[in-house]
Amino acid sequence: MTDVSTTQGGLSESAYAELRRIPTRYPEPRSGLLPMLHLVQSEQGRVTPEGIEACADILGITAAEVSGVATFYTMYKRRPVGVYHVGVCTNTLCAVMGGDAIFERLKEHLDVGNDETTADGAITLEHVECNAACDYAPVMMVNWEFMDNMTPQSATQLVDDLRDGRQVRSTRGPVIATWREVERVLAGFPDDRVDEGPGAGPASLVGLGIARDRGWSAPSADASGDTGSTADTPTEAAEQADTSRAETETKQQEGHDG
Repeated sequence: MTDVSTTQGGLSESAYAELRRIPTRYPEPRSGLLPMLHLVQSEQGRVTPEGIEACADILGITAAEVSGVATFYTMYKRRPVGVYHVGVCTNTLCAVMGGDAIFERLKEHLDVGNDETTADGAITLEHVECNAACDYAPVMMVNWEFMDNMTPQSATQLVDDLRDGRQVRSTRGPVIATWREVERVLAGFPDDRVDEGPGAGPASLVGLGIARDRGWSAPSADASGDTGSTADTPTEAAEQADTSRAETETKQQEGHDG
């Protein structure tokens, strides 16, 4: 049962105690500020003025210094976030692959604008910059978990499932938890679900497969100038590139002729 008694910053006694624990993990206590802000969000749904004051008090710094950090990073929210934070990547590749269309469809379907929350408090919608998953474009994230190869139709179904309380599993991760639950994990309090789902999908592993097929490897820690490839000089590298290009063109021509 959650302790509803409060202390400085309007936080529960247990939350304030956990805030005090976080800086002890670091050689320099101030390094704990980022996870501390995530814990504030897990408790209060956003970074509140009270939460900022609590962090400042614990770390012995000013509220202005804490606020400067909280307003710099986009994962810290100054307005209440819904049960699920849905981010649609609208950076270049995702945009041209359909990200812009997905975002427009969701704004209309949910009747919200960017960085706004639905009337029922279930979904906060935001367009986000590169999610570092271009091999699965267009991508979305729900509470920072990947949803790959999305379409306007699948995106609409996704948010409907979330609002209706149906279980949703991320493409390469665990079953989607609430935003506050995930914020607690980002604060450094594990939920023991880190191994749910694959860490990488086939599209991300293509390069690794090519390297293994060709016998390429990373240089050893004590290597000096060794690229780890069979081509160790600029000339050899160029010859290898020409050979690879010729092989590719031959295969393409054979496929065309067939």
